[in-house]
Amino acid sequence: MRILFFLYFLALPTLLFSQVKSREEAPKRSFSERLKGTNEKGKDTAKVATMDMYRFITLERDTTYLDTALTIQREYSMNYLRRDIFGLLPFPNEGQPYNTLQYSLIDYTPYPEMGFKAKHFNFLEANQIRYSSVATPVTELFFKSTLTKGQSVDSFFAVNLLPNFNLSIAYKGLRSEGKYINQLATTGSFRFTASYNTASKRYFLNAHFTGQDALNEENGGITTVGDFESEDSKYTNRQRLQVYLTDAESFLKAKRIFADHSFRINPTHGANNLYVTHQLNYENKFFEYFQPTILSAIGTRSVSRFGDAIVTSNLKDQTHYNKMYNKAAVMYENTTLGKFQFFIDDFRSNFYYNRILIQDNGVIPSTLSRNVNSVGGQYEYQKNKWHGKFLLSKSVTKQTLSNLDAKLNYDLNDDFQFVFGYQNLNKLPNDNYNLYQSNYVGYNWSNNFKNEKVNILSGSATTPWFEASLQLSTLTDHLYFENTATDESQQIATPNQYGGTIKYVSLKLNKEITFGKFALNNTILYQKVDQNDAILNVPDLVTRNTIYYSNYFFSRALFLQTGITLNYFTNYFANEYNPVIGEFFIQNKKEIGNYPNLDFFINAKIQRTRVYLKTEHFNAAYTGNNYYSSPSNPYRDMTIRFGLIWNFFN
Repeated sequence: MRILFFLYFLALPTLLFSQVKSREEAPKRSFSERLKGTNEKGKDTAKVATMDMYRFITLERDTTYLDTALTIQREYSMNYLRRDIFGLLPFPNEGQPYNTLQYSLIDYTPYPEMGFKAKHFNFLEANQIRYSSVATPVTELFFKSTLTKGQSVDSFFAVNLLPNFNLSIAYKGLRSEGKYINQLATTGSFRFTASYNTASKRYFLNAHFTGQDALNEENGGITTVGDFESEDSKYTNRQRLQVYLTDAESFLKAKRIFADHSFRINPTHGANNLYVTHQLNYENKFFEYFQPTILSAIGTRSVSRFGDAIVTSNLKDQTHYNKMYNKAAVMYENTTLGKFQFFIDDFRSNFYYNRILIQDNGVIPSTLSRNVNSVGGQYEYQKNKWHGKFLLSKSVTKQTLSNLDAKLNYDLNDDFQFVFGYQNLNKLPNDNYNLYQSNYVGYNWSNNFKNEKVNILSGSATTPWFEASLQLSTLTDHLYFENTATDESQQIATPNQYGGTIKYVSLKLNKEITFGKFALNNTILYQKVDQNDAILNVPDLVTRNTIYYSNYFFSRALFLQTGITLNYFTNYFANEYNPVIGEFFIQNKKEIGNYPNLDFFINAKIQRTRVYLKTEHFNAAYTGNNYYSSPSNPYRDMTIRFGLIWNFFN
């Protein structure tokens, strides 16, 4: 926080004086003339910034504009992640993991990552950072109440020091106590971005810094689901439900420095242009699992939930990770033929502990280091209604990886758009599959798994009648975690690799039907998995249906939306969460799903302020206690939540 306030006060004088001329330079006019934006001759000199002058651009050059409208999509994104979470199933408390209902949401990269994926849902990756290009300063304030005590906030400020030099600073924070024992979640995310280009547009730079952390009290779920499902009034206070862990916690911290810049060799932009580009990405991460009390209570019985430990108390596991990625490229641009890019990159990472373990079955090393160099090319074409991007890369070092990624967009007109994609990936395993050390005996391993092979064919269509997306995936040598404990009261999650082939297909449809001031918004997902063993488990059907009413009131000063949302998915063997490794693992003991979840909301917009009031899961007291986020973690009870988003700009 001290860094945040220091940067704010350091930038404040610059921000104030960069927007107007100094007093000595400003022409002397009366207050009324300045207010009206007129000069001495009475001419209107005020300049009006249009909404398309407030742009937010990603690393892939995808552009969105400042939007203060109140739509049903804004209702869907009014959550902790601040995006539509269809296909994700939240855990009981904010700031906890999400179970994945829609497998096609998973993105693949050929490079190995740290792992601990269940802890990364709120962590912004480099390609998720947006760079601002604004005409005047812009501020956005986000607030939403949490579960029991706490709040969720997100503040964003962007400014143009010069027309070609934009800065933004943002901080997102959460504190939510939760309704169960040992469930507190606190997270923080600081972002600072800079975007610059020369007046001649010969040089471009996008850079950012992020500092992110997540602290979670980990209770390991409830010990006796029968107590929860019994609907006994003494368990209405969820603090009375027994949990496996009463004092454990996990902590993930990450920092990143990123820069992406390009320089045009020829002084002026013409029909043929030559560029050199460079990208730098340095990340440092740290994960800690801390459990003071080793034994867990199940009724009157004591068990070691995660198996034997080499300490009797104050168990602490720490994992360190750092990564350095550099990419250099030469790009030739022809206004008719498109862009041709040839690149070489260097990926280096260290996944490490502070000790070497010597066991009866072998040695567990302290470090897993990667040094991968790749070469590749990319072609991008954009003309009229077509936009295509095709990338091919392959490693030239011992650690083999390759990536073929092709995407083609066809915009027939404003009503019809089509996207086709294909990806063929040979990726290195995430580091925590190949190496892990813990004070729990069963959580130590050193593996040499094969590369995962992934083939994905996808397509989507936007029409006046519906929106649809289709994905066909084939997974070979798929990596996963499973519970290898023989005692049902224990949970020993270890990595494994599936030697067979998994085929996955998903079809997602969205259609909104309007009748007067009422509307029915429908999103339906159908999924099917073809596999010899139950490794990749997803529900066959996921649906979200919202019926809502919209109208203006008080001479159009107030815009109101109110409605009810149904969320539903069919029964399936959902993955379970393991806090020691921060990952989900497969299980075949308990199915969850086949339960309707109803939310009631009232949203309003007054000028640039949007207010949100929602009763989440209001049917909880009437449809039985059979709602879960994972086999041992019940879904959220009925909760009334309040939130708002407030924008300031001229």
